[in-house]
Amino acid sequence: MALIEARDLTHSYHKGDMVITPLEGFDLDVESGEFMALMGPSGSGKTTLLNLIAGIDRPTSGSLRIDGHELTRMSRGQLAAWRSRYVGYVFQLYNLVPTLTAYENVELPLLLHPLTRRERHHKVALALELVALADRANHFPRQLSGGQEQRVAIARAIVADPHIIVADEPTGDLDAPSAQAIMALLTRLNQELHKTLVMVTHDAHCSEYARRVVHLDKGKLVEGRPRVARPLETAS
Repeated sequence: MALIEARDLTHSYHKGDMVITPLEGFDLDVESGEFMALMGPSGSGKTTLLNLIAGIDRPTSGSLRIDGHELTRMSRGQLAAWRSRYVGYVFQLYNLVPTLTAYENVELPLLLHPLTRRERHHKVALALELVALADRANHFPRQLSGGQEQRVAIARAIVADPHIIVADEPTGDLDAPSAQAIMALLTRLNQELHKTLVMVTHDAHCSEYARRVVHLDKGKLVEGRPRVARPLETAS
């Protein structure tokens, strides 16, 4: 059984008098430990699919089952609780709180969990160590480079040890060297920590790090093919 199973998945919303359907009748399986890249033109449904997997949006119809949990049957409160345990989200523009330090930004998701202060500190310190930013823990976002901000965002996404990491254009606002470093980090999370990773990207170079590339167009799966991902030692 796949970790993520989407069957006849449809998501629609109203924009004025219009009904917009970014995903319609969509089927997809994602295996545990897979690194998948979602590609396609703007408006093809990539980010919508990511938000459905993350439990941020709810499908209009169809089935979305993740690790045996049927997300379409959950209330918004249940989805929020499920998301805090199962999913870490990496955003293109980092979404860090500017008035909080790197440490405090990474700690935020843990405030939803019944942990002691000591337990939270251990998890935050470990996450910052994994992204090589332990020495920047007390820095504010404005004191960090774009690549460092994204690494803080990745630390925040992994600090609660989620099953799945979803990343929406994680290198879209970075220069080439920073983008390569972020992709190397995501590759390590997948290969060494065995995190299931679903990433939206427009960048063909970034897609080369994934083990499978799926192409969407107008809310439909038009192509899904496995590929040989870059070896970890060359992805740094």
